[in-house]
Amino acid sequence: MINLGHVTWHAFEHALAITVFVFSMMLLVDYVSVLTRGKMESIVRGGRFRQYVGASFLGVTPGCLGAFLSVSLYMRGLLSFGAIVACMVATSGDESFVMLALFPKQALLLFAVLFVSGSFSGWLSDAVARRIGIRPSPHCEEGVFHAEHDQCRCFDREIWRWPWRLGFARILLALSLLAMLGSVAVGWIGDAAWMRVALYVLLPASTAVVLTVSDHYLREHIVAHLLRQHLARIFLWTFGALLIVEVGLEYWDAAAFVQGHMPMVLLVAALLGLIPSSGPHLVFVTLFSQGLVPFSVLLASSVVQDGHGTLPLLSHSPRDVILIKVFNLILGLALGGILYAVRL
Repeated sequence: MINLGHVTWHAFEHALAITVFVFSMMLLVDYVSVLTRGKMESIVRGGRFRQYVGASFLGVTPGCLGAFLSVSLYMRGLLSFGAIVACMVATSGDESFVMLALFPKQALLLFAVLFVSGSFSGWLSDAVARRIGIRPSPHCEEGVFHAEHDQCRCFDREIWRWPWRLGFARILLALSLLAMLGSVAVGWIGDAAWMRVALYVLLPASTAVVLTVSDHYLREHIVAHLLRQHLARIFLWTFGALLIVEVGLEYWDAAAFVQGHMPMVLLVAALLGLIPSSGPHLVFVTLFSQGLVPFSVLLASSVVQDGHGTLPLLSHSPRDVILIKVFNLILGLALGGILYAVRL
């Protein structure tokens, strides 16, 4: 008889540790992104080859910031169709942070494969597009990169504030981060040794950021963006995926079913990647972390899915989004199928 309470609690603890890790990583990545504004766009400026490599680099950076920047440049006519395909092949959205939390070594290998695949697919997509007469929609002069990044008042000196003006939100968030640090110290969250070490570094750094940034940055970037738009969704999807997999392993021979229908699982993983959102793909991330699916399935899912990367482009050209997804689906199935055929 399955002990549902025990399984649920174990999934909750694991999901909480992952969410804390992901939030800390997202906070620090966003902070660095703000500090380096004006330099990231220079990565993709230049010839086509530099566009492919630069867009793939922006895509493979954890989270959606690099993908959003690439979409903005594409809509301004600064990136080719192949370059935006390259970015979306390389990106994995918020799942990147979860993969770093669950299997960091394999995640870094996956990112390297996605970067190379993205760079190659950019050249291939432009070549195919020219051959069959695909032309992207006319570019938009204003672009869609969110004001939080293009016109954010945090840039220059306003990202910091001294002396500190605490306020309720700042105090509550800082105390919450310190409480999580205490939970790691007493062993309540973070089973793996590397996870505890990482949280010992990330949580104090995140607390320092929370305490020293401007009110605008705290309100717009941390509370309105990271907390309200990402945190709850990441926790719920992670918890749900972990619970489904663990219940499946305890109550139903999910391992035998998955391993007996692997080609179908690979196809479903690629098709679910067409959904322009982070969340559903975490099921395959969890299955891989449990050793239930091979690297080929994870790669197929990661190539096709792009987190929220294409959402800003939908308002400009749904047709371009469909074309990008078609190219990514074909490439994802091809790469996943080849690796599956050689038992990877």
